[in-house]
Amino acid sequence: MKTTINLLAALLLCSVTACAQHMGGNHHTAPTPAAESIETQDWAKARLAKSSRHQEWVKVKNGTREVNSFVVYPEVKTKATAVVVIHEIFGMSDWVQSLTDQLAEAGYIAIAPDLLSGMGPNGGGTSSLDRNGVGQAIRDLPPDQITADLNAVTDYVSKLPASNGKVVVTGYCWGGSQSFRFATNRPSLKAAFVFYGSAPAAADGTPDKAALAKINSPVYGFYAGNDERINATLPKTSEAMTELKKTFEPVTYAGAGHGFMRAGDAPEPTAPVAKGDKEADDKATTEYQKAVTAYGANKKARDEAWARWKKILAAI
Repeated sequence: MKTTINLLAALLLCSVTACAQHMGGNHHTAPTPAAESIETQDWAKARLAKSSRHQEWVKVKNGTREVNSFVVYPEVKTKATAVVVIHEIFGMSDWVQSLTDQLAEAGYIAIAPDLLSGMGPNGGGTSSLDRNGVGQAIRDLPPDQITADLNAVTDYVSKLPASNGKVVVTGYCWGGSQSFRFATNRPSLKAAFVFYGSAPAAADGTPDKAALAKINSPVYGFYAGNDERINATLPKTSEAMTELKKTFEPVTYAGAGHGFMRAGDAPEPTAPVAKGDKEADDKATTEYQKAVTAYGANKKARDEAWARWKKILAAI
């Protein structure tokens, strides 16, 4: 029952509040332990711990800032394309780290910067903040700082000896919108993979054509069928990108909810244990059945999105 409730709570939080958007030398280090962290994702942490791939934390210099970043290397014989992973509004979560490892498993150097580096108490990052603090800190991030951090991380990963110099970006929820925005600021990107994020736009939803005109790379969108808040922006985005002769290929996955890449990666919800209270048991069973249905749709969307994504990446 706990898994079911946690899954529903996480989906609701990301859908309702999570995706609000503000449209050198390096050395290795371990992240600061959390004093009061967001809810852990033990299933993602366990998967990450089983990985045989080389993982490390690096501090990437951006002027006076140091961006704590998680890097995972693929086990391949040739130089590899790099993927910059932009986290959700939940910050540097266990799932983001697991996803970074899964990209390395697919054959790519993957790097996930904690964009809250230095923004928490005593100069900490995501791990120094509670759930509410993480969300508020992300909403308060200056857009120019985000861009500068991502540029520094992209420069860093593109120059690694194991890199072939090609870099793409991907992001989820808040990070999905940021990946779209970063494509307008980084002409050298080979592609942008936007997961349930919107394009740069004015407050009334009008696409920022001046920004979109700066995109040089193709943009591939991955959207949930049950996510009208984001999906309502797609027609105008597609129209603007077509007018500007930019490549934008959105795909919507029927039945999936916002955050399906994470939700579909989690374990299947567990059935509730009967307590002997018919009203409470019936309610728990109904919630469980809803959660199982949502999980099935999210897992299907995730699997299809992964297949599509890896096919596109292989051609870059």
